[in-house]
Amino acid sequence: MGLFDFFGGSGPEKALKLKPKVTQKYGDPSTRQKAIQQLGEMKYPEAVSVLLSRFTLTVEPLTTDADEKEHVFELIKGFDQDAIAPIQEFLRKSDHATSWALRLLGDLLPEPAVIGICVDTLTHLSSHYTRDPEKKVVLLHHVMGKEDPRIPTAVLPFLEDMSDDVKIAALKVLGPLKYEAAREPILKLLTSEETARRVQTAALAALQESGFNVQGFREKLEPLLVEPYLLDKSGVVVKRQA
Repeated sequence: MGLFDFFGGSGPEKALKLKPKVTQKYGDPSTRQKAIQQLGEMKYPEAVSVLLSRFTLTVEPLTTDADEKEHVFELIKGFDQDAIAPIQEFLRKSDHATSWALRLLGDLLPEPAVIGICVDTLTHLSSHYTRDPEKKVVLLHHVMGKEDPRIPTAVLPFLEDMSDDVKIAALKVLGPLKYEAAREPILKLLTSEETARRVQTAALAALQESGFNVQGFREKLEPLLVEPYLLDKSGVVVKRQA
C-alpha cells in the first residue's frame, strides 16, 4: 500500500469521489478529462464502475463526447479481466449504454461467455419492470443470429413485453431458431386483437422462417396475411414467389 492509499488519496474511495467530475455535463471539460485519466491509472474495480458512468451521458460538442468515450473504452480495456465484474454489474443495473458494455465484453471475453452474460441479463429483465425498452432491444439484437441453446428460453418471455419494439426484436431472434416452444406464443401474439400491425407482420416473418404449422390458429390467421406471406396447403406460412 502506498502513502496516498494510506491517507485515502487514491484508493477505492477516491475513485468513487471522482464520479461527480466524470459525469459533469457542463463546465470546463478538462476537469472531467483529468478525472477520467486519474481513474484509468487506478487499479480498483470501483474505478471501472465510475468510468462506465461516463457512457451514460452525452456532452457537447459531439466530437468531444465521442473522443472521450473511446478513451474511456480503451482505459477500461486496460483493466483486462478485472473489468468483467464491474461491467456485468453495470449491465444489470443501468438502463443506459448497454451497447458500450457489450462492446467491452466482446473485446474481453470469448463469444460464448458474452452470450451467457446476455442470457443472464435478459432472464433478469424478463421478471423486472424497466421503463425504457432500449436495453432489452440492444441485448436482443446482440443474440440475434447466434446459435446457442440458452438463447430461446431467455428470449421467449419478451413476446409478452409491453413494448412493440421489444416484441419485434424477440420475434426476429426466435424465428430462425425454430424453437418449438415458441410456436404457440408466436401464433397467439399474431392473432391477438391487441397486437399492433407491425408486430403482426414481424410474427408472420418469424413463422415463415421457423416453418411452424399454424394448426389450431388457421381461421384467425388467414385474415391477417399480408404480402408477401400466404399459407401453403400444409398450413405453413410461406413467401409468395416473385
